[in-house]
Order: sequence, then C-alpha cells, then structure tokens
Amino acid sequence: MSIYGGERKEEFTALSKNQEDIGFLDFKDNESVNGYHIPFDCPLIISNPFQLRNGKPQSAIVGEVCADVFTLENPTDEPAELWRVNIFASKPKDCFTLSLMKPPTPNSSQEEIDDFLGLTVIEDRVLQPGQTLKIWLSCKPEEIGLLTSVVHFDVNDERMERVAFLLAEDSVSQALASEKPYTAASKKNSFRVDQFKPGSRPNKQPIRNKYVFRLHQFQIPDKIREMVECEQIPPVLFDVLNPENYAEYFSTLLVMEEIHLEASNNEMLGYSMEEVTMKRKGNHYLSLMVPGLAEKRPSLVSGDFIFVKHSDKIVQANYYPYQGFIHRVEADEIFLKFETEMHSLHQNNYLYDVRFTYNRLNMRRLYQAVHTAQSLGRTILFPSEFSRPRFIRNVRFTPLTPNINQEQGFAIEKILGCPGIPPYIIHGPPGTGKTMTVVEAVLQVYMKKKNAKILICAPSNNAADHVLEKIISWDEIIQESKVFRLNAVSRSYDDVRSDFLQFCFFNDMVFACPPLKVLERYKIIVSTYMGAAQLYSSGIQENHFTHIFLDEAGQASEPDTMVSLANLCCKNTVVVMAGDPMQLGPVIFSKDAVNYGLGKSYLERLFETTYYSNCDQNYLTRLIRNYRSHPAILDLPSRLFYNGELIACKDDCDPSIYESLNFPNKNFPILFVGIQGCDEREGNNPSWFNRIEASKVEKIIRNIMTNTELTEFDIGVITPYRQQVLKIKIALDNFPDVKVGSVEQFQGQEKTAIIISTVRSTVKHNEFDQTFKLGFLSHPRRFNVAITRAKSLLIIVGNPHIIMQDQNWNKLLKLCVDNGSYQGCDIPPELLKQSEEPIPTDTQWGDLTIPEYNDTGTSSNAQWDDYIPEHGAPNVYWDDYIPEQGASDSQWDNYMPQQSNSQWDDEYVPEQYYQYNKANSDEAANSQGNKSDPYTNNVKWEE
Repeated sequence: MSIYGGERKEEFTALSKNQEDIGFLDFKDNESVNGYHIPFDCPLIISNPFQLRNGKPQSAIVGEVCADVFTLENPTDEPAELWRVNIFASKPKDCFTLSLMKPPTPNSSQEEIDDFLGLTVIEDRVLQPGQTLKIWLSCKPEEIGLLTSVVHFDVNDERMERVAFLLAEDSVSQALASEKPYTAASKKNSFRVDQFKPGSRPNKQPIRNKYVFRLHQFQIPDKIREMVECEQIPPVLFDVLNPENYAEYFSTLLVMEEIHLEASNNEMLGYSMEEVTMKRKGNHYLSLMVPGLAEKRPSLVSGDFIFVKHSDKIVQANYYPYQGFIHRVEADEIFLKFETEMHSLHQNNYLYDVRFTYNRLNMRRLYQAVHTAQSLGRTILFPSEFSRPRFIRNVRFTPLTPNINQEQGFAIEKILGCPGIPPYIIHGPPGTGKTMTVVEAVLQVYMKKKNAKILICAPSNNAADHVLEKIISWDEIIQESKVFRLNAVSRSYDDVRSDFLQFCFFNDMVFACPPLKVLERYKIIVSTYMGAAQLYSSGIQENHFTHIFLDEAGQASEPDTMVSLANLCCKNTVVVMAGDPMQLGPVIFSKDAVNYGLGKSYLERLFETTYYSNCDQNYLTRLIRNYRSHPAILDLPSRLFYNGELIACKDDCDPSIYESLNFPNKNFPILFVGIQGCDEREGNNPSWFNRIEASKVEKIIRNIMTNTELTEFDIGVITPYRQQVLKIKIALDNFPDVKVGSVEQFQGQEKTAIIISTVRSTVKHNEFDQTFKLGFLSHPRRFNVAITRAKSLLIIVGNPHIIMQDQNWNKLLKLCVDNGSYQGCDIPPELLKQSEEPIPTDTQWGDLTIPEYNDTGTSSNAQWDDYIPEHGAPNVYWDDYIPEQGASDSQWDNYMPQQSNSQWDDEYVPEQYYQYNKANSDEAANSQGNKSDPYTNNVKWEE
C-alpha cells in the first residue's frame, strides 16, 4: 500500500487516518492488507516480515521474543533517502519494536542484552546503489491472540506501508495444533444404484411384535426426481398449502430433502470405499472391515444395508450391484448377508467398491405420516381457518409440584378441561418451566382421568429420557408398571441409563416394541417423535390415546410431528404441544425444502393462524416467568424475541461469584472476552476450530474452579462447530465433567455458568457461514438459545470485530461495553459511537412480588390485594387484579377484558363471567366496559 503526496509531518495510513482507529486487520483479506502497490517513483524494494504460512500467521510464544527482518534493497543507480521508518500502530499497543541489530535470544549474553535498543522510529538513512539495509521487527507477546503491526517507510517523497501479523500462543493452544494441513476431501466416484439384487434381511427377534400395518416403500416418483435434480421447483410448491394439497405438498418437500441426502455432499457417501475385500464368515455371512466404525464414522447398526459392486469393470458389465444387509456389528467389522448368488460366487481375493446408504426407514415414515395426516381434516391441520372458535371450561386442581405459578396453573386447567383437537399450546420461552408444566399436566390427567392413556413425545432420546426421569420421580403417585419407554431398535443398549432399563423392552440387549396386548396395558408411554411410528405399526388404534403431549414441538418438522399425530389422533384426543418458535427449529439439509416450508415446525405454523397468534387462552397459554436466569442475562433476549414481557423470577443470584472472578463490573453477570484468534481446519475435516479461543476457555474455567465454589457439573461450554467441541474437550482434559457441546445439544438444558466460544475470526469465513447457514451469526434462534442457558454467569469469548456484524450479537456486545463488562482486545471504534442503556443491577430491579398458584387452584385474595400491575403490563398480569369499587381511572385504564376470543361475542356470554359495577350508579352497572376476567371468580354475569 502507498500514500501519495509527500507530507511527512501528517501521520496517516491507507488503513486509517488515526493511529487509534486502524481497527481489525484481517490477514485473510489479501486485497486490503497484503496487496501492496509500489509507487512508480519509489526506488526501494521492501520485504515483509513474518510471512503467512499455509495462509496463517506465524506463531509466537507468550513471554518469548519473536523477531523477523525487513530488507530494504536499492536496485537503482541513484542513492535513496530513507527519511523515516516508524511503527505507525500496533495491536495491542506498543507490542512491537524496531532495531538495527538482531534482538537478543534467551541464549544471548548479558552484554548483548544490555546493548540492545528497541525503537519505534528509525530516521535519516541513505541507501547507496545496490545497498541492502536490514531492520528488525520484534515482539514479546504478553497475552495469546493475534498481534498486528503497521510500519511506515518514508522514502524520498513516497510512503510505503507494511503490515505484519503474529499469532501469540501458549502451551495449551500449541498442543491443539494440527500436523495435517487442511485439504478438501476429494469426491469419491460412488456408483449409482438404479437396479440391484436385494439382500437378505436379519431375522426378527422372537419377541418382536409382528407389525399389523406394513410400511410402504414410497419410492421417489421419476418425474419429481428429474425436476429436483434439474434444480426445478415442482408446481405444487407454488400453491398455498391447503387441506386439499397437504399430502402432495409435504411429500414433495420430503422428496427434495431425500434427494439432497442422496447427493454427493451426503455424509454417508463420503465414507464410500473402493477396491476393498470381504471375507467369508461361516456359511452365511461376508464380513467387511470399516475403518472409523467404532467412532461411528459411519454410524451403522443391525438392519442397515450397503451396496457393493465388483471393482473390475469387466465384471461390472455382467452384474448389478448387490444389496447387503448388516446382521451384526463388531468394533470395526460388519457381518453382511447378500443374495445367495453373491455368496456362492464370492472369493476372498475379489475387490469390491462399497457404497454406504442412509436408512430410508424414517423417511418412509414421514411420507406415510403426511399422507395419513390429510385425512385428519381441517380442525387439526388448519384450525383457525376452518373451525369454529372453542371455549374450554377450566377444571380446578390441587398442584403436586411446588410453586406452580398463575400461567402454568391456568394452562393445566385448560388441558384438564380440553375436549379434544385442535392442539392446546404451552408457549414456553427459555427457563419458564414448560417441561415442568407438561409433567404436572400428565400427573393431573393420570390421577383425575382413570381411563386416560397418555403418549409423551420428545424430539430426541435425551429429551425423552429427561421427561421419563421427571415422570418416574413421582413413584408415590404413578405405578412403575404403568410406564413404558419405547426405544428404537437401532438405539444402543449402553446409551440408556441402567435405572431406566426397567421401563424398556429388549432382548439380548436389543430394544424392541412389545406385543400389542402389552402395549395396551400401559397408561403412559414415552417416545421420540419418530419412535411413535412403532405404535401404529404394532396395531395401536387412533382412539387408544386420550392425551398426546409433544414436548419441544418447535424442534420437529411438521412431518415429524405428524408421525405422532396422524395415526394416533382422533377428534377426541387432547393434543398438547409445548415449545417455543423462537428457539431452534428442525434440522433440514435441503435449502429449497427449507425455503418452501419444511424448515418450519407445525408449532410455528399454528402461531401464524388467528386463534394462536391472538393468544386466545382457549388455544394457548404463554409462560412469561423465567426462573432460570439473572435478570440482566434475561433482559436482552426478552426484548429481542418476547416483546420485553419475560419476568425474571430468579432470586438466588450471588454477587460474590463476580467478585471472586474479578469481573470489570462486579454487579453485572455477563462478560465479553475479546480475542482475535485464527479459525482453522485440519486434514480433510471441513469443520472449523480456533485454538486461541479454546485456550482462553480453558483459562476461564480454571479461574472459575479455583476461585468459586462451582463444580464442573455447574459449567457448560457452547460452540457452533464439531471440531471446536473436540478441541475444547482436549483442552479441558483436567475437567472431564464440564459439558461441551453445540447449541443443539444444550437446548432445554441449563448451567450455572455458560462460556460461549464463537470461533470465527476472519470476515471471509463469516460470509461463508452466512451463505451456508453455519455457526452462530445470522441465526437469531441459535443466538437466543445460546445466551439463555446460563443461570448466573455468561461469558462470551470471541472476536468483537466479527461478532458485531450480526445485529443480535452486536447488541449483546454493546450491552457488555456499556456496562463496563468487556476485557481483551481493542473494542471496535464504531461500537463506541453508539450506546445501549445499561441493564439495571440487582439493587435497581426493586421488589416485584407476583402471587403464586396455591393448592386451591388460585392465589388467595389477600395475596392479590396488595399487587397492582404496572401501567402497560400485559393482560395476563391483570387477570387476577380486579379494581375495587371507586378505584381511580388509571387503575381501570389498564384493566381490560380479553378481546381476542369468543367469550366476548355478542351471541355468547360464558356463565363464569360476572358483571362488576365500577361505580354506584345504574348507568355504570350496565356498562359492558367493566367486565372483568373470571379466572379467580365464580359469580355469574348479571342479566
């Protein structure tokens, strides 16, 4: 880079006119940082020290001097005047020095050390024709992270500029370095399978239930396949989703997703093998060694199948590929059974090409579910558009769970009184106790409805196990023999807790679905969404379950949800969905399928319809009280995603933890640790990691463990990339019980302290992530989940210059800066130009006492007498507050009946409601504007 014009008195640069404002220099940005233009009249050739290696900065060890040299060569026939060489700016400040002699090393003599003089400016040198001058640039880093120096050379009337980068490391980050540079995995020429010779399926276990309903193959129609593979959108997707095209619409989306899974970027195809041998194992099997199988790369289980084809092209011409079913899996070896012809012709020295496949079973279940769902009718698929509004009579109950609050109690009353479909939704933002509400509702249904049969589904095995744990903890109420945990055959026996096995059904450590007569005896069945398909296949009828509870419903795609509903739901089934459309949604791989609706959960689609979007309490209850997080942690996500309505009810925040950790602001529980690292990849693994951030996370956890009473089980680390998860786990070898995982692995969980490693440190990679929907940035829901897992302490480790490019992360970063809770590398200058109002500290929040739901089914009047909602409070706070006779106008201004549901229709007056006289006059008594919410009252409206 060069600056024209010879005014040496005014310091300025191609990067910035202000030394303090050079900002973040991205070493990956070759055009703006490393693309140097040599002035036409400049006589010198100036090298650049600390050249990038493999596209990354060279390493420097914290506490040790690292030095490299500028060479200034005069190739001309005329002397060149070097007026000045100076360090224009460094990040961190003053970390680099210049010298005309080589800086001393640890082995240097004391005399050499004493003679060394480090400078920031070197002036007045003349380079004769052909002369070369060496100027040393050295650095002794004090902290890990990216170091940057901008050096100016004033030659004759021209200015040259050079930028140097170093990556300061410590022993932890060095130990995480890879010896294998990244190379993109080559695409393997996996053969296409249009026709094949089928293999022999494993024999069914003797105790396995004979399926009553067989699952169709649901082969992809050739016409749809051709259109999708030609990147054309099938016509049905241009229509609006409606009851008539429901099955075709979602089947087409599933086809798009399945074809994407078949494509060359499918993970399973990446494990394809070429020219490998198989060995005979007894009279029935051929065995294949699969490297990486023990680490589930690929993940294969009994019942899966592969395709093999002779590697010899001459032999290939005479044979179709063979399908081989896996009958047994042992370490790195699978036992296969093919068609009889394959076994008879096989020789141990034959070479085969192998193609692994994903199991289509779950995809076939999805096809079946959406086709069956269309017959459910409009009441459940499109409740707001094609069904009459409903009114649910509240059923009072005595809570079992302590401290059930008003909204939770109200939701359970509605569930107990619900006559059937459409679904009743418990909208549960983070930490509001939606799973606890589901469990309490299940217990109440179990006790109050003797003929109840309950199905509880969750999106993952871990989530389903969590619900099971909560249910069986009430062993004084629920009989163990009445609870069943349904597991997929493919689930590993070792994956299930030993104390859960008594609720499972298995043979020889292989899970199974019990016979129909056994299934029908259970009162409560817990399953995953997909696992529920086994119930239908085993013969469970659509009117068997009286209640179906779907937990974390926002994480499941609509076809996933229909697996649980389409075959097992009738008009009298009470369907309860708990979830939050502002948290993580379903994982879909086809971008086109996402754009046309497969990435939207059934829960989210219902939120777009009239009754649900209006928060009609006959369809939905919103939980608004967060018992998990410190108020300051909760405030930002509440404002960004929940209209600022969440109430922080956590009352055990201990400020001593921030004192012990020496936080910059000891009254604020969020800390942003700014660090400029280097995001890398290794081998042929496309996943990213950042060794500098991993080391910083290790130091933070060591500090927490040393200076607080928190245990490893109280700490969680969230990061968006698998490889960063692995690197951090290696760095935390001394802290094996600290949970490290992705956002998806943390949804529904909480920890006292959460550390987030954002990984990204280069702009170019950030743009890649935005394009392909990776990482944290440009993912509001992932952001929401990540920052709401912490109860008392939230620490973000990341590059502020990258983070601030996302509007949500930018708000969090500004929040920390404005509250004086930032430390690390320089704050981006543009961030300081805007200000966010500080979050109130604990002492500023005041006492907001909200009455709890007691064992009479409501709060006592005495509790509510002194509670007056603030002006502008949400309607739900006013439900139990009834202004006294003669109350002031301001109290009545905020007290308004719900306007969104059928209870206020002129043709229908619910008997629960009563008329309240605002003043002692007949005119006021007849005013309809003074009707109050009947939640805690049983008197009727006057005629």
